[in-house]
Amino acid sequence: MNDADQIRVPGLGQTQRELLHSLKRRGPSTTGELADGFDLATGTLREHIRSLESRRLVVRVGRRREGPGRPHVIYGLTDAGQALFPQGEAELLVGLVEHLLGTGHAALVEDFFLSRAKADYDQVAARLQRLGPAERLSEGVRFMAEAGYMPEVEQDSKTGDTVIRLCNCPLRSVVAVTQLPCRSEERLLSALVDAKLERIAYMPDGDDSCSYRIRST
Repeated sequence: MNDADQIRVPGLGQTQRELLHSLKRRGPSTTGELADGFDLATGTLREHIRSLESRRLVVRVGRRREGPGRPHVIYGLTDAGQALFPQGEAELLVGLVEHLLGTGHAALVEDFFLSRAKADYDQVAARLQRLGPAERLSEGVRFMAEAGYMPEVEQDSKTGDTVIRLCNCPLRSVVAVTQLPCRSEERLLSALVDAKLERIAYMPDGDDSCSYRIRST
């Protein structure tokens, strides 16, 4: 298998995958530097790079002068582009959590996740406190979206209660080992929206989301 074939993104062609792989190996490069490894016209190569820019996988990181004429644009991988390559952080975190749990340090694990949730809340606490309930709910949901939870807000037609569905678990691999992160998740969401929550669906139980009801009262 070609190394570039490890990059799996729907709609991404072989040349674009190879360009990403070349940028990963070379580091930030100009079009001319990238062209060394490709049998492509300069215009075609630029089109592929523009396509990668539009997907936010590649970004312009500066300019470099290489003789007379205009300086050449330097391209590099975005964080999203970097994330396409093998990462070991999740496995390392799971291993660390398993080690701590196995050596009697569950309280330390819980303290870590609660401290992390508090730090997340502290980032936006001052702004949230100036908002009304509806605005605060919207801002809290936006924060959870940025954290990767893919939240949705629904209204229960029977009770009138607001339901927040978290459709993704960014810590799924850790939750498979221990559900301690779930407590900090619920506390963070409750603090963000400034309301008591009732969990009505739970991914570890086989549901398609972790869902919380905000009582209308």
